Amino acid sequence: MFPLRDTRPTRTFPFVNYLIIGITIYAFFLQLSAPDFDKFLLDYAFIPTRFNFFDVDSYKYILYSIFLHGGIFHIASNLWFLHIFGDNVEDSLGHIRYLIFYLLAGTAAVFAQYIFSVDSTIPMIGASGAISGVTGAYFVLVRNSKIEALVILGFFIQRINLSSTFFLGYWFFIQLFSGIGSVSTIDPQMGGVAYFAHIGGFLFGYLFAKQIDRGRIVEYLSPNEDRLL
Repeated sequence: MFPLRDTRPTRTFPFVNYLIIGITIYAFFLQLSAPDFDKFLLDYAFIPTRFNFFDVDSYKYILYSIFLHGGIFHIASNLWFLHIFGDNVEDSLGHIRYLIFYLLAGTAAVFAQYIFSVDSTIPMIGASGAISGVTGAYFVLVRNSKIEALVILGFFIQRINLSSTFFLGYWFFIQLFSGIGSVSTIDPQMGGVAYFAHIGGFLFGYLFAKQIDRGRIVEYLSPNEDRLL
């Protein structure tokens, strides 16, 4: 299933989401224009063996890695998901809080993958962890939305409308199933999909949004009703 669009309009213009998309594209342009693409990644990507919790300087690679990508398909698919889901989350959180949330989600995703790849010398790059955080927040904050998706099963190709809960729940299940299945085969010196970054990012976004959502409920209740939560 590939998402084409969602049906929930926004009340505000998502300029932060477009800013993130623009910065990500610019970073990819810098990668492509670098004399040595691979060296550029080694210089700026997050590499687990290079990270030191007690060295403040090493944290900058977490930020860099969120905006780097390995190829056209990698960046295009990530930014398409961000385009579909990010505007509504920004609309719900507010512009500044959304920016902070996006960077925190990306950081949480990197650390989620780092736990399983401490000895790896392979660069970790991509916005998918941060965007997974966005989808986790969307799951909570934009309930009852519909996702128009392209479903391809062999010769069967159909555009259908699915609830966002089903679409994102199914997506998360695939990441969780793939991540658990990869545990026994993880090779710290081999690349691949960072499933645990996806899982960690989604869970961070979900829990973050749950707190926001709970705060909204309390805000509309009288003090005597708070105990019902």
